[in-house]
Amino acid sequence: MEILIKAAQLLLSLSILVIFHEFGHFITAKLFKTRVEKFYLFFDPWFSLFKFKKGDTEYGLGWLPLGGYVKISGMIDESMDKEQMQMPAQPWEFRSKPSWQRLIIMLGGVTVNILLAIAIYIGMLWVWGEQYLPTSEVKYGIVADSVAQDMGLRNGDKILSVDNEPVEDFFKIPGRIILENAKTIQVIREGKPFTVNIPEGFLARLLKHQSPDFINARMPFVIEGFSKGSVAEASGVLKGDRIIGINDSLVEYFDQFRAVLPSYKSQDISLKVLRGADTLAFGFKVPETGLIGAYTNPASHFKFSEKEYSFFAAIPAGFVKTWKGVGNYLKQLKLLFSPEVKAYESVGGFITIGNIFPSTWDWAAFWGLTAFLSIMLAILNILPIPALDGGHVMFLLYEMVTGRKPSDKFLEYAQIVGMVLLFALLIFANGNDIVKLFK
Repeated sequence: MEILIKAAQLLLSLSILVIFHEFGHFITAKLFKTRVEKFYLFFDPWFSLFKFKKGDTEYGLGWLPLGGYVKISGMIDESMDKEQMQMPAQPWEFRSKPSWQRLIIMLGGVTVNILLAIAIYIGMLWVWGEQYLPTSEVKYGIVADSVAQDMGLRNGDKILSVDNEPVEDFFKIPGRIILENAKTIQVIREGKPFTVNIPEGFLARLLKHQSPDFINARMPFVIEGFSKGSVAEASGVLKGDRIIGINDSLVEYFDQFRAVLPSYKSQDISLKVLRGADTLAFGFKVPETGLIGAYTNPASHFKFSEKEYSFFAAIPAGFVKTWKGVGNYLKQLKLLFSPEVKAYESVGGFITIGNIFPSTWDWAAFWGLTAFLSIMLAILNILPIPALDGGHVMFLLYEMVTGRKPSDKFLEYAQIVGMVLLFALLIFANGNDIVKLFK
């Protein structure tokens, strides 16, 4: 069921993005009285699932969910309609329009994607506001996984800054470390200031780790509830008790408890808890599952900061959030082309993208990820690669600067090369996903 929910969110998100992107080309083409022959969600080789015609345009739904397209008359695109290009140019065709109009048409898709991200962020800020965990509120320090510990961090460290710059939102610290290729992390360790020097070349390992949770907020194990058949509840443990030990071992925090408990499978233990000012002990046998049937709530241990926005206050905040999103994604692309980091080894396809969606339907998460993907689609599409919008823009800028238009034959060959490159990238990215499944 989780896979189906993730797949449904991915399909809906990509459908929204494709429709808006292609609408950007469609509306700018119509603005300059350029004929649009087709407007399709998904590709339709050999047949379509649904179609109808209105005016000069055929609207339809293809069966191959790898994107979508608009077919603009008199334009060399993925349709590779050579027969039309051999006919005399008509006034309504793309090739008959001035270069500045053709440029606007080609930029229409990415422009609408950016505007869509802005609109989504404005709506999210207006409806839900912003909630984040201030770094200063992580009062018990951090939990560092094995990679973070190899980097130099320790469980219980209280992070002050990254490269001597404070990070207000705790959950943005991993992104700051990776995107800024940080060199140092300033922490409080055992009550004293300490600087962690990140090992040279460690960024490549962080990217291969592919987990934003290499550091997390440490918390005590205060019991918030029990699952059915809980051995802890049956022994007399109550909601609100704080677990502090197992037998003679001190276990103050949830991460310590989770690490130690499996070693007591099928054994009798004495669970020490703090109830008010009293320390109590409860004996029971740990099941073979290694679980005692009790859980805590991370949100109850920290004071989250919340900020509400009026509609008009959300507008500039939405622009700022989009601007930061563009900047962060450009930094990610920079890492992709770094031979030292080798981020290309971590490139993923549809499985990777699908996995970023939550396993339960959460509209706030869905729209946030859709806005991010809209920014990503805009930036990737504007790259100067033939067959992408950026490739067409590159040739149009060449024409506008030199006054010479590339020949149709050259554009045709460039389109073919670009499509081969894109299919190769698609195979590489999804191949990475498949390889990861078997690791």
